[in-house]
Amino acid sequence: MTPAGHKQVGAVMETYFDGLHHADSTMLRKVFHPQLAYVCATEDDELYLDLETYMRRVDGREPPAKRGDPREEEIQEIAFASDRLARVSARMTMMGRDFHDLLTLVRHGAEWRIVAKVFSYVPRKD
Repeated sequence: MTPAGHKQVGAVMETYFDGLHHADSTMLRKVFHPQLAYVCATEDDELYLDLETYMRRVDGREPPAKRGDPREEEIQEIAFASDRLARVSARMTMMGRDFHDLLTLVRHGAEWRIVAKVFSYVPRKD
């Protein structure tokens, strides 16, 4: 993929991390596809949600930024399968947990959008 493609997906990820840190569903809606599949793959906490259900959960949580939680996030890999399909492996810490996200992105019009968020977490070890 072109450097411009990497830059575009990187910008999606920055908005994604900001939206999660601030528990801002308006911001997150800019990066999620309307048909989002949200899947928690953590043992004993499996969960499958659609976009609207997930956004209600985001709106109901205290933002990590408001609690003063430090931001810890990292894009581990961006891989393009085509000019319309990409995968991002990312890591972040929030709400006392270390998360590993596998995100599938598709072109939605002229923009990249996250169509699948599959993740697992473990309690944070301080």
